[in-house]
Amino acid sequence: MKILQTQNLKKHFPIRSGVFLQITGYVKALEKVDFEISEGETIGIVGESGCGKSTLGKTLVKIYEPTAGSITYFDPTGKVHDITKGLRKDVRSIFRKDVQMIFQNPYDSLDPRMTIRDIIREPIETHRLFNTSQAMDDYVRELLTKVGLDPDYGKRYPHEFSGGQRQRIAIARSISVKPRLLICDEPTSALDVSVQSQIINLLKQIQRENQMAFIFISHNLDLVYHMSDRILVMYLGNIVESAPSTAIFDSPAHPYTQALMSAIPSWNPTERKLKDVKLEGEPPSPINPPHGCPFHPRCQYRFDACSTVKPDPVMVSPGHICACHLHAEKQKDEKIVS
Repeated sequence: MKILQTQNLKKHFPIRSGVFLQITGYVKALEKVDFEISEGETIGIVGESGCGKSTLGKTLVKIYEPTAGSITYFDPTGKVHDITKGLRKDVRSIFRKDVQMIFQNPYDSLDPRMTIRDIIREPIETHRLFNTSQAMDDYVRELLTKVGLDPDYGKRYPHEFSGGQRQRIAIARSISVKPRLLICDEPTSALDVSVQSQIINLLKQIQRENQMAFIFISHNLDLVYHMSDRILVMYLGNIVESAPSTAIFDSPAHPYTQALMSAIPSWNPTERKLKDVKLEGEPPSPINPPHGCPFHPRCQYRFDACSTVKPDPVMVSPGHICACHLHAEKQKDEKIVS
């Protein structure tokens, strides 16, 4: 069963300047993003800094309101809700319970004035999962144990914990209401490598136990491959390629994805499957993105159409979609020959 679906999703942030703070432009963080996620599925989202990964996560969880397009939410009974503009009263509580988020920085995402017990207990009280205070406290202790922390830590404050411990607390808070979808916004980027593996193993264990769906946002391509069933590659607010994890790593279709894959370090360079694909220049500004294909100023394969016409997504192979004129032209040539 599907949980979330987007169509032509856009998010633009206004730029204001002058005495009267008039809008003088927009940061085009998301441009026509289409995707869907079902129960038990893990979707990885990769791309350079500033490509719109975190903005997509925050828009899906309704921290940001979309500028255009639509977000559709499918509740546990299968009923369909259009949640593009705000959350109606009848759907707000169940959506907030079903869709949770783990934020990137565990040093900022926990209220320093609250004890760990109160941080984890807050969503439990909000959604009224238990009738008594004792039952809530017992559940908090159970959650702390599940994420590998001493249940007596509930009396302490966030500043008494390391980064890895804080991220475990954030995970305990996010799974406390038993969501169907967990959006993980680079949950290991601020952690040591040894702690990263512990957090990833914890998340995979939680997913197995609860059949939870994950949207996993990260710069670490190997980590995304390890976690994900399907990967979306983003560039300048656009999804340029979408495919199963193995297809993205074994046969990347988009020149940008090929550049990302070739940049993965290897202990044995002679076993690299991809030739080095070098990126030219710097990423364009999302305030004034290029016409046509957003990647064409940096692409070594560009031709005339790339600078004028934005490519439509085409199916390279079953389940493998790529937005690139090279593959569109290849398909045209194949049709002519046949």
